Amino acid sequence: MKTIFSGIQPSGTLTLGNYLGAIRQFVQLQNDNNCFFCIVDQHAITVPQDPKQLKQNIKSLAALYIASGIDPDKATLFIQSEVPAHSELGWMLQSLTYMGELERMTQFKDKSEGRSAVSSALFTYPTLMAADILLYQSHLVPVGDDQTQHLELTRNVAERFNNRFGNTFVIPEISIPNVGARIMSLQEPTKKMSKSDENTKGFISMLDTPKQMEKKIKSAVTDSDGIVKFDTENKPGVSNLLSIYASCTGESIGAVEAHFRNKRYGDLKSEVAEAVINTLAPIQEKYEALISSTELDEILTKGAEKAKQAANRTLQKAKKKMGLLR
Repeated sequence: MKTIFSGIQPSGTLTLGNYLGAIRQFVQLQNDNNCFFCIVDQHAITVPQDPKQLKQNIKSLAALYIASGIDPDKATLFIQSEVPAHSELGWMLQSLTYMGELERMTQFKDKSEGRSAVSSALFTYPTLMAADILLYQSHLVPVGDDQTQHLELTRNVAERFNNRFGNTFVIPEISIPNVGARIMSLQEPTKKMSKSDENTKGFISMLDTPKQMEKKIKSAVTDSDGIVKFDTENKPGVSNLLSIYASCTGESIGAVEAHFRNKRYGDLKSEVAEAVINTLAPIQEKYEALISSTELDEILTKGAEKAKQAANRTLQKAKKKMGLLR
């Protein structure tokens, strides 16, 4: 049995891209693996957050995890800030992480661009991410392909620690789904779909109404040649819609291309909208029943205690290796 770790920031309602690229994998992985799914609220505060909204987002994210099929009896679902070992190991690993490595992180460049004041936490958070993963001796980390750079840093830091202080951490492997790994913006299909997009037409929220989903998909950017074909370089908008349809239906890109051959863009958008609505409807129903119940707190408290036990074992081992314990 392998140990799986993954975390998602509670910085807004999850998108269709989050579900297709990450959460849906979790549901499959929890059956045969030891899974830790973390709401990484300490990563969220690397940029300004409204405290009340952050609390709501944490609760909403937990409910979406469970509504999407995460079973608290099979997997450990918890909040990062409730397990102090994360920030403690994160600081320890900073001593082994080089400035040049962090400066090369493209997400830092993207998020800091144009800002007059950038927090140091935004610069160093890949090291905290490394701690998140390494604390649980994770064998596998399912991520979208935009996170592979951070996972490579995690692997490098773990190997550096092991080489300097002796074998301590499992070196994690990266898992990326073949289809839907990176769902793109509906309005700017060369950019990843993001819940922080200022243009709300660019993303499908997991809690959007069916009418909102349909409207956003029908206004999705395509091109002028009218040919439904998968070609990410020359037809990014159409290719993105095909990827969404393939991910929602479970069909291959080839099969989807054949299905839409000789059809119009309007047909493509209508069928994509229907597939998305059918995919998210049962999740929304479960979410509404859960968000107003008392069950969430019980699940998160139990998850935090279980996570603490596993994390503290690794933390004490790492401290001893570094000479931090008497």
